[in-house]
Amino acid sequence: MVQTRCEIMKTKEIYQPVKPAKQRVNVVTLGCSKNIYDSEILMGQLKGNQFDVVHEADKVGSDDIIVINTCGFIDNAKQESIDTILQYSQLKEQGKVGKVIVTGCLSERYKPELEAEITNIDAYFGTNDLQKLLRSVGADYKHELIGERLLTTPSHFAYFKIAEGCNRPCSFCAIPLMRGKHLSQPVDQLVKDAQKLAKNGTKELILIAQDLTYYGLDLYGRRNLDELLRRLSDVEGIEWIRLQYAYPSGFPMEILDVMNERANICKYLDMPLQHISDNMLKSMRRGITKQKTIDLVNTIRDKVPGIAMRTTLITGYPGETEQDFEEMQQWVEETKFDRLGCFTYSHEEKTSAFSLIDDVPAEIKQDRADAIMEIQQGISFDKNQEKIGNTYKVLVDKKDGAYFVGRTEYDSPEVDNEVLIDAKTDYATIGSFVNVKVDTAEDFDLYGHIVK
Repeated sequence: MVQTRCEIMKTKEIYQPVKPAKQRVNVVTLGCSKNIYDSEILMGQLKGNQFDVVHEADKVGSDDIIVINTCGFIDNAKQESIDTILQYSQLKEQGKVGKVIVTGCLSERYKPELEAEITNIDAYFGTNDLQKLLRSVGADYKHELIGERLLTTPSHFAYFKIAEGCNRPCSFCAIPLMRGKHLSQPVDQLVKDAQKLAKNGTKELILIAQDLTYYGLDLYGRRNLDELLRRLSDVEGIEWIRLQYAYPSGFPMEILDVMNERANICKYLDMPLQHISDNMLKSMRRGITKQKTIDLVNTIRDKVPGIAMRTTLITGYPGETEQDFEEMQQWVEETKFDRLGCFTYSHEEKTSAFSLIDDVPAEIKQDRADAIMEIQQGISFDKNQEKIGNTYKVLVDKKDGAYFVGRTEYDSPEVDNEVLIDAKTDYATIGSFVNVKVDTAEDFDLYGHIVK
């Protein structure tokens, strides 16, 4: 089982005294790639204000300012955030850190409750309180730093947020409560941001938003993701552009034409579909039916041959019957997604689904999720076996033990397959592209050697 960030932190002593040359700000990020992006913007502003800024430092000092960027999406993520706040709260009580500031989604959603329960935190801020947070530590918000970031990822790839918030009415989702309505960033500003990243060595942009496919409706009166992709594709130095978090209802088909036109747009699409039963889709307020979902997936695959499709599913939504689940199982077996993740339903306050009875027991939710992932493990193994003997362009992310570790255009960081290259026989520069011939394959990993 994959450890959460909080569990990993608990396995090592978080307090190892260090005396910094000057006051530092240590930013701790929990949750999704959108939070990573927000932390990077915050760190860019702090650095511009001459602060010494670090991200998730192992060693902390008694003068450190700790900023915890929290997640409030589902129960497990909320608990991880609370545990992390409590850890640093205790360190503050012991005099081992200075200020502790909490920001992000959990703080946006539960600020009064947090203030009442964990009282020694210096300040709580929401998702749109960057300027207030900066003022609380004696920093100014610098407009000239718009687009400047202090990357927490390796410099060769960057999460690239093109919009904030969401206008979709999904019954189970609390994101609009924490992030607000959809707000697109202007094309010209995004192009400038991409140029800055490319100038500093970024080769891959991973486009993120709560809903990429809604992009532009609020600014331009039309879905404008296709134009944005073309403009970003023209940025010199950007060799891969990857799309995450597309929404199926109202999907802008024209972006598939751009994928085919532009070699640096990865044939990869992350589209969370959540379920396939019409009963569930209707209750979830997804705005799409089973047949339309099937037709959409088939059309995408027809229009972009070889595309890798990733999806996310939910088990145990209120009212999910055994028949609903079996229908989803069969669909997963038949559709054979390249990548798939599965979550158990989390009953979230103030969502429309909260009025429903959370009637699927937790153990059944988990059993169903495990069953879906077991099916996907077999699908992934079969698909990876088909790759043996083929050569792929691979972006090298890191060296881990005896291997260089990279990804193909069909894989996003952290969540998808990895390509492992034996460091005893091959050498690769981190952040470089190499051609790798696949020799062997497992469920979620490919092993190969570099070819010229």
